[in-house]
Amino acid sequence: MKILIVCDLFPPAFAPRMGYLCKYMAREGWEVTVLTEHIDDSTFAFLAGYAEVHYLRFYSSKGRLTRRMEWTALALADFLFGYKDRRMVREGAKLLRAGGFKAILCSSFRTFPLPAARKLARRFALPWVADTRDIIEQFPAHEYIIHPPHFFPLLDKLIVWAFRRKLLRSRNRALRQADCVTTVSPWHVERMKLFNPHVRLIYNGYDPELFYPASPSPEPQFRLTYTGRLISPGVRDPEWVFQAVGILSGQGVINPLQFRVGWYTDTASERFFRILAERYGVGDYMDYSAYVPADRVPDLLRRSSALLQLANKADANGPKGIMSTKLFEAFAVEKPLLLVRSDESFLEELILSSHSGVAARSVEDVCGFIRYYFDRWKRLGYTSVEPRREITEAFSRREQAAEFMRLLNSLANE
Repeated sequence: MKILIVCDLFPPAFAPRMGYLCKYMAREGWEVTVLTEHIDDSTFAFLAGYAEVHYLRFYSSKGRLTRRMEWTALALADFLFGYKDRRMVREGAKLLRAGGFKAILCSSFRTFPLPAARKLARRFALPWVADTRDIIEQFPAHEYIIHPPHFFPLLDKLIVWAFRRKLLRSRNRALRQADCVTTVSPWHVERMKLFNPHVRLIYNGYDPELFYPASPSPEPQFRLTYTGRLISPGVRDPEWVFQAVGILSGQGVINPLQFRVGWYTDTASERFFRILAERYGVGDYMDYSAYVPADRVPDLLRRSSALLQLANKADANGPKGIMSTKLFEAFAVEKPLLLVRSDESFLEELILSSHSGVAARSVEDVCGFIRYYFDRWKRLGYTSVEPRREITEAFSRREQAAEFMRLLNSLANE
């Protein structure tokens, strides 16, 4: 079947959900055309080549000042006139006039390009699916804003209020007219049902061809590994990790020669982690590295002794429904998983039901996890878990692609 995917990001940029979908669609003989914004990023370069991709360039300036001026002008034009969606509609119409398309799938982080997909679907009388990966309401504050304003507090609040209101109105109008909405967690499903009764849960997941357990072999050190950025302590709170390492070090349970915490992250997150390490006197236990290419992550996880996921309690003032791809990749390699801190919601439920690790509700839980698996490492030389694979295998990207294909087929044949 021939479909058009309209999305804000696509490989080689950081967009694994649509990238893996195209990989498995192509293997089933689907003809996929993608229309997306061009982003200077090669994180998922290995997922390129599975679809015909058309990139829209919104920025051309190279200098720091001119780039900032160009970004400000475009942001204002987009806020006032929906500039980016208008361009997306114009370019999408050129592609759709070629004919043969059976459906449109639009995947979005916030709002763009859902309005464009809505207009294209109406103009060409095609069914369309709105895929909401992340939404504004899941964040505890304004972390969904990539470049927050920095003028003075009152003006900043006014800009953020107007920006949020505009994004939500445009998004919700598009969602109401979608033939189906897909999203990534049970919490998201309930939220999306406020705008469209036809909502389907399709989790994020792992590629089974890349993420799988390694055969047990001796590990020279116990390594607790984190890959990703912080976003903010309100979304992901790492403090208990540093506190627990300090406690166990003081008790003589661990030492820097045998126990290491590896942070594979960006420079802003690293600065925050270093502050916590200094606060708890555990700098000797920490290793910091830049992001590794996405196709090297599976081997890094398999060579680790335990894997760390950062989260925070899901409540009215906390994050809601955030289920990172990295969670499912940890399931797949079958290494002990430590969630700090527990969301006390869907993440905790999934980790416990799959027998994959511990969702920490206290620093004592973190200490207990490290103590238990560090002792196993000293006795056996390696670590592993035996998860309930009937649960973890359901998060395969191959299975999720099959769900999308069944959905699109059914809409196209109605």
